[in-house]
Amino acid sequence: MFYSLKSRLIAIFVLLFVLSFGTLSVLLFNQSRSIIRSYIESSALEKMDEYGSYIDMVQTQIYDLASIVFNSDITKEWDAVVSDPASTPAEKNVANYQMSQFLMRTTNSYSSVSSVTVYRLEGTWIGSGNQIVNDASFLKENWFLNFIENDEYWVPAHRDAAELRNNNPNPVVSMLMPIGSFFPSTTNSFMKVNVSADYFLEPLDRIHLGERGAIYLLDRQGMPMLSQDDYAPEADMLEEVDSIRGGGGAQGVVYLKEDGGHTDILVYKKLTNPNWMLVGFVSEQDLYAQLFKLRGTILLIATLLLILSLLLATWLSHGITKPLSRLVQAMRHVQRGDFDNALSRLPPEDGVRNEVGFATTTFRKSVVQLQQHIKTEFELKLLRQQAEYKALLMQINPHFLFNTMELMSSLTMQKREDDTLQVIESLGKMMRFSLKISDDLIPLKEEIKYTRYYMTILQVRFGDRLAIRLNEEGSLERVQIVKFILQPLIENAVKFSFLHRPDAVVAISVRRAEGKLTLKVADNGSGMPEERRRKLLEQSATAQLDTILASRSGQIGLGNVLARCRLYYGELFEVRIDSAEGEGTSIELILPAQEESSDVSSDDRR
Repeated sequence: MFYSLKSRLIAIFVLLFVLSFGTLSVLLFNQSRSIIRSYIESSALEKMDEYGSYIDMVQTQIYDLASIVFNSDITKEWDAVVSDPASTPAEKNVANYQMSQFLMRTTNSYSSVSSVTVYRLEGTWIGSGNQIVNDASFLKENWFLNFIENDEYWVPAHRDAAELRNNNPNPVVSMLMPIGSFFPSTTNSFMKVNVSADYFLEPLDRIHLGERGAIYLLDRQGMPMLSQDDYAPEADMLEEVDSIRGGGGAQGVVYLKEDGGHTDILVYKKLTNPNWMLVGFVSEQDLYAQLFKLRGTILLIATLLLILSLLLATWLSHGITKPLSRLVQAMRHVQRGDFDNALSRLPPEDGVRNEVGFATTTFRKSVVQLQQHIKTEFELKLLRQQAEYKALLMQINPHFLFNTMELMSSLTMQKREDDTLQVIESLGKMMRFSLKISDDLIPLKEEIKYTRYYMTILQVRFGDRLAIRLNEEGSLERVQIVKFILQPLIENAVKFSFLHRPDAVVAISVRRAEGKLTLKVADNGSGMPEERRRKLLEQSATAQLDTILASRSGQIGLGNVLARCRLYYGELFEVRIDSAEGEGTSIELILPAQEESSDVSSDDRR
């Protein structure tokens, strides 16, 4: 089929488009991805550098403000007054008020700072705007405990009590610093400088990684500093972040392959002070979303052009290849012997007026002539086969009749009137049954009944010297079988059992199981040589009718049965012969269990 003109033309179009657009798509996608990757990496790192400078600027203002408060005489005087047990409450209130005013003036000088609050370990804290509060609840806050116990000077985004008093519910990032000492564990006072988390977050949100990529500001413990609740990287990403924090370069890009075949990209930059780190996560699929859309568009256009090309190729080749294709299909049907479908595949005689049309017309006439010739030969062969089958069937009746007539003559001479009458009655029933020679198939029950009549004759003939029994197994009511199968086998079994033994034992079984009908005749005769057994099996496989019809040997009954079964059932018939010299012979016929409502096809009967 591939070598047809139409197929080759279509294949050429497909090959050209697939190679051209496929190559273009792959090259364009890979080159664009390389360019975008390089641009994203450099752009992201550059933006992170800018953001790092921004962080440094904010931290500088925070440190400057903290330094002013730390080194101010007002702070020192306040700390001395509130720490002195001899100071009166009024003196402490004045000192607290002055400290609050000083914090407000200092905070107003730095635009990035939201507020500054000074805390005392005894539970007092002072904020700008005359906020003097006696509330020791801050001593239980996590940020305070981490400051005192772990020297954590920076507090991630959180809600601050001082800010809430000023009606500011927004999260803040804070820096803590001891007052009067450089160590948190040895101080009684410390300041908390608050900066709105949005002050850090807004410029960070302007750095984009694809459509859904995100950048996070992490503290030295690897936790987000800002109000970014969506920070939940995969386990492998989290391991990579921990590995980068523990070592590695100051900045870089890491590509991680996922189990599903996708690639995730990690961009990072370490900030030297105070040991923070910027990390960005984005999937390659998200990063190259527009590029993937472009590739899909190219593939869609290529597919549409390919379909259009196929339609054009089909239209161009239609006038030439269609009649040729139908002619080839018709030839294939002729090879399989399906002449009717072959003729139906051919175009009308006036459908193509060219060389192809002439070839089609000539082929049509040849098919018609060949079909007529095969039909004639088939009918002749079928008639010949039926004649051969009838001849085989007629061969059984005279052979059996002569033996029975000799028995009746012998019984008459011995004046055994009762046995003679019994034989005559059984023979009459058998002859009435055998006259139905027009029937190829008969019910199995009738064949068994016929066999039992014959067994009665044998029992009369041989008396106690013959032990013969017939066993039936399975559902046999509706089964049909080729007639006159068992009687010739039984006759042979009895004959060869008495050749070398004074007594004969013949066992007959009829069994139906798993869609098969098994007929078995076993005797206690002298058996047969292996060469003879093999020759019988070969003859049964080839069904040599002429040889059997012309045979005058004692094996005519067995050969006749095997030939008729092979002629009628074909490949569905199987025969097994088990025999050994001095141990008897067992002949087993295996037929399809054919019921009255089913028919063996003509193919199976040849």
